[in-house]
Amino acid sequence: MIEQCKIGIIGAGNMGGGLISGAIAAGRIAAAHITAVDLRLEALEPLRVLGVNTSDRLEDGILSQDLVIIGVKPQTAAKLLQNMDPHLNTDQVLVSIMAGVDTASIESHLSAAVPVVRVMPQMLARVGEAASGLCAGTHATTAHLDQVRALFDQVGSSVVVEESQMDAVTGLSGSGPAYVYTIIEALADGGVRMGLTRDIALRLAAQTVLGAARMVLDSGEHPAVLKDQITSPGGTTIAALHKLEEKGLRDALISAVQAATERAAELGSS
Repeated sequence: MIEQCKIGIIGAGNMGGGLISGAIAAGRIAAAHITAVDLRLEALEPLRVLGVNTSDRLEDGILSQDLVIIGVKPQTAAKLLQNMDPHLNTDQVLVSIMAGVDTASIESHLSAAVPVVRVMPQMLARVGEAASGLCAGTHATTAHLDQVRALFDQVGSSVVVEESQMDAVTGLSGSGPAYVYTIIEALADGGVRMGLTRDIALRLAAQTVLGAARMVLDSGEHPAVLKDQITSPGGTTIAALHKLEEKGLRDALISAVQAATERAAELGSS
C-alpha cells in the first residue's frame, strides 16, 4: 500500500519538489512519510513547512526508505550513485526521474541487485495533473512497477512503456508542458491583437486548452472526431484550421517532439 510507504527524495528542485507537493495534496501520502534531501536550504524550506522531513545528508533519504527517488540533473548521476551505493539494499526500490539516464547505466553503479524503475514525470505533478511514463530495470518486478505507479498515479496518470520508448516519452510529455504554454501564450496574443484585454485573453486561452484536454480524456474520442464536431461548413473554425495548416502548426509540433526525443538520447549517451 502506497499509504504506508516511506519515501526518500534526493533532489528537491522543480520536479522533486513538485512531486512531493502534489503527492501530499492528493491526501493519501502523509508528509511525515517523506524525506527530502537537498544541499540547498531554500529548496527544502517550503517542504519543511508542509511537514516533510528535510535534510542535507544523503543517507537520510536512503536509510529505512521503501522508495528512494533520484531527482537530480543527469550530469551528476554517476557520482551520486557511487555515493548512494553503500546505503542501498535490495528491499528498496530505486526510482529515477532523471532525463536520459537508462536503467542499465544506473545499475552499473550499484553493487547489489537493487530494483530500479525509471520514470519520466512532469512538473504538472505539483497540481495533480502529470502524465508519467515508467519502465522497469533488470531486477524490477511487476510488483515494483505497480508500487511506483501507485505513487505517480497520485499526481496524475501514468503508463508503462518499454525502455526504448522512454526518450519519446521525454520528448512528448516530459517537455510537453512547455509546448502547451507556448500555445496558450500565442492564443492569448491573438486575442489581444483582436481587442481583448490581456487578462481576459489569457484566461480564455488557458481554460480552452484545459477543457479540450479534459474532453479528449473523458470522452475517449479521437481528437480529429472532436475537432470535426465544432467545424461547421464555411464557418469560423474551418477558416482558422486552414490557416494553422498553412502556417505549419502540425509539422512544428511533430518536429518539436522529435527534437526533444533526440536531445534526451544525447543526454543519456553523454
